[in-house]
Amino acid sequence: MKQFPLFVKTTGRTVLILGGGEEAAQRARLFGRTDATVLVSAKTLDWELEALREAGQITLVAVPDFASADVVFVTRDADLDAAQAASKAGRMVHVSGRPDLSDFALPTLVDRDPVVVAIATEGTAPSLARQIKADVETMLDPALGRFAALAGTLRRAADQALDAPARNRLWRWAFSDAPWQMFRKGQEREALKLLKSAVQDGQGAAKGHISLVGAGPGAKDLLTMRAVNRLQAADVIFYDRLVDPEVLDYARPDARRVYVGKVVGACAWPQDRICEVITAEARKGLNVVRLKSGDPGIFGRATEELEAARAEGIETEIVPGVTAAMGAAAAAGRSLTERGVSDTLVFATGMVRPGDAAPDWARHAHPGTAMAFYMSVGNAPQIVDSLRAAGMPADAPVSVGVEVSKPGQHLFDTVLADLPQALRDHAVSGCATILATWPKDMAQACTVVPLARA
Repeated sequence: MKQFPLFVKTTGRTVLILGGGEEAAQRARLFGRTDATVLVSAKTLDWELEALREAGQITLVAVPDFASADVVFVTRDADLDAAQAASKAGRMVHVSGRPDLSDFALPTLVDRDPVVVAIATEGTAPSLARQIKADVETMLDPALGRFAALAGTLRRAADQALDAPARNRLWRWAFSDAPWQMFRKGQEREALKLLKSAVQDGQGAAKGHISLVGAGPGAKDLLTMRAVNRLQAADVIFYDRLVDPEVLDYARPDARRVYVGKVVGACAWPQDRICEVITAEARKGLNVVRLKSGDPGIFGRATEELEAARAEGIETEIVPGVTAAMGAAAAAGRSLTERGVSDTLVFATGMVRPGDAAPDWARHAHPGTAMAFYMSVGNAPQIVDSLRAAGMPADAPVSVGVEVSKPGQHLFDTVLADLPQALRDHAVSGCATILATWPKDMAQACTVVPLARA
């Protein structure tokens, strides 16, 4: 970013506008919504500015006094020398049409006072900002600002009566549940009464909550809306090694982030310890997100964590995510199944608990089957031997996806017999998704869309 958005208090501040035309009227109209003092310096005023002056909303000054102004706007019908004089006086200056001479930019606003959304494109695409404004206008209920103001009258009482986690739960409930729904239907007194009762009764003192959230294969825009919602509501987030750091940008700034990643061959965070810490945080009354790459229910150790939480009487939920195989196929622009080629899809893992026998990969190998292997790079030779023993052809097509949807994404194709060597040739030693297809008729193998080369 070359410009950082800030919301500045206008109480007790003075805005000086140089110019008396339509553009100056636009600035006066904009700041007339605030409690700032608005001064206009011009020889003549257009009809709108004159009306604002007569209504007492602006004050006309013959000679601009830069020392008394906090912000100076220089419109197109004003002298540019005034911009230099204002800058020398140490004022923040905005010059219409001259971003090179301006200290700040004016955003496009969606106004639901006191809720205000500011949209800016650093001057690159004003029309896009207006389009986004139109979209946001339709998203935000016209009554939202009045409800936010109502809730604000109870903020001090809530701060005194509730601790931070309970306050977070209170306001999440207020803006997403009964109080807001009642208010937007016109039941304003009932909504206020419900909010007051919640504050007095210590709303949110119940047990915490654990959400097992799928972060998808990497790119943060592959998260579901529910996943984003849970991240924004979380008090503490426990995340895995494969979760892209950008995904955590959706969390609140004050949410704690705890890394609990496992590395192949190391076990700094064994599963028992993870279960222990997430339930301990939920027992404190916190909203806990256990953030897992891909989908929590596919080789994500979700069962152990759900059982640990339920044994403590803690409410839980699973928020599905885009699993790695889906991400790899999508990145290549292909389908995981294809009519006439593969009508069965199998998800398999190359990893098991210490002491357990290796998975019986061969029992899944049949003509017409597509197989997605997770955490299988280290056991690729054994997987190939097992599938070959089951009759899968040596030249059955195989695709490999590494760092799918992340900046380091790498995709390549090979055949079953060459898979171990291909992994070595491409220096793949960590996590990857391996997609192997046994077409119903190998003569149709060419109809399988291969993964694009990276």
